[in-house]
Amino acid sequence: MSGKPSLMSRWLQKQVDRQVRAALASTEPFYDRDLRGSASELDRFSYDRDRLLRDALEAWRVNPLARRIVGLTSQYVVGGGITFSCPHTATASFLDAFWNHSLNNITIRAYEWCDELTRSGNLFLLLSSDAAGMTYVRAVPASQVKTILTRENDLDQEIAYEIKPQEPGEESQTWPAFDAHQTACADGSFSPAMLHYAINRPVGSVWGESDLAPVLRWLSRYASWLEDRARLNHFRTAFLYVVRSRFTSEAERRARQSSLNAAPPSPGSILVTDEGETWDVLHPGLEANDAANDGMALKKLIAAGAGIPLHFLAEPEGTTRTTAEAAGGPTYRHFEQRQKFFLWLLQDLMKKVLQRRAMVDHRVSGKAEIHLHGADISARDNLSLAMAASSMLGVLNETRGRGLIDDAEFLRLVYRFSGEAVNVEEMLSRGREAGPAPSASTRPPAAKLYPVEPETGELKDSIEGGNL
Repeated sequence: MSGKPSLMSRWLQKQVDRQVRAALASTEPFYDRDLRGSASELDRFSYDRDRLLRDALEAWRVNPLARRIVGLTSQYVVGGGITFSCPHTATASFLDAFWNHSLNNITIRAYEWCDELTRSGNLFLLLSSDAAGMTYVRAVPASQVKTILTRENDLDQEIAYEIKPQEPGEESQTWPAFDAHQTACADGSFSPAMLHYAINRPVGSVWGESDLAPVLRWLSRYASWLEDRARLNHFRTAFLYVVRSRFTSEAERRARQSSLNAAPPSPGSILVTDEGETWDVLHPGLEANDAANDGMALKKLIAAGAGIPLHFLAEPEGTTRTTAEAAGGPTYRHFEQRQKFFLWLLQDLMKKVLQRRAMVDHRVSGKAEIHLHGADISARDNLSLAMAASSMLGVLNETRGRGLIDDAEFLRLVYRFSGEAVNVEEMLSRGREAGPAPSASTRPPAAKLYPVEPETGELKDSIEGGNL
């Protein structure tokens, strides 16, 4: 008997499929890993992850909101640029050469890497080093990575990355993970190695997820809704002239229609007819009601999923400046957390590069400290830091005058409240070389202090004792 399978047969088929998968997973150690692209049961299946990566890239290419969300993250995280410092002179010189090498150019590539990290949730960096210990970095698209191999007892220890073949029939290529104990080859060079960084990664997972993953569906629906509205409004303006008259024959009617089609009346023109001819206008009458609330609801959901306020997406929504600043607080925190991760990412990369260089160049210290500095997330941060430093300076002077702290601690606290990370011993050494400060008679007058609003950074209208 042919036809639709019964409920019992469908249930039995599911049970058989489940038992077959369980048997394969127990006898074939790589069965489930090949389906998921990792050894973790919490990761998406490979086909689902590939679809998500394709959709995120396509949305970034064609959807203005998706492009804006990704661009905003890079604009705040990387901002005006990222700088680094290292107290070891020879090490700092090598890191500067690596950073600005024409084949690396990290200053520009940082924006691309941040975009890729936001768009796919994963950043794969392939390191290739020459015999001189100079390393060249290339980002590999996450969509080209098939499987992440890890140690059996620890998912955080990644050991290799299997790359998808470019052409059918080709064998897949595997890049080993970076090994700090790897020695140079016979010719002095190092084998290529790969680094993997991930965001939005659940505990127990290996792969990260895109920032666009929760909003991809709603980005598509919002684009479809907007396209339908534009098409609807286009046809709402379409109309036809209907001319009614008494014609003696069909030939006369056709002749009149041909003459009107040959020279249709232009908008704003005046038509003079006799009693035997009547003109009417026929329009679609689609009754397209105002759907602004529907569009706003979709956009709010997208903004909430992306973690940014509506005024970041060109939607002021009638909010005041104070409300907009309050709404931007959680967003700035999100960008600050992402900036910390990205700075750690670059710091980890530079440490790996430094370890390889130290094996062939003993002037370079593989354990030298590296400090990275990102741009300010908000211009208002500078005002808050300046106010904090100004408020604490008097207290620190009193504490230092009583001998409760030394010069190093005094300087550390001053820069701490200024939001800067410096080498205190180096600053003290430079201060001793500069000599003592000028006397009170030759010291320039103190700058006039103007009170400001901490929330907005604007000058107050008046101060105690009179107007400004």
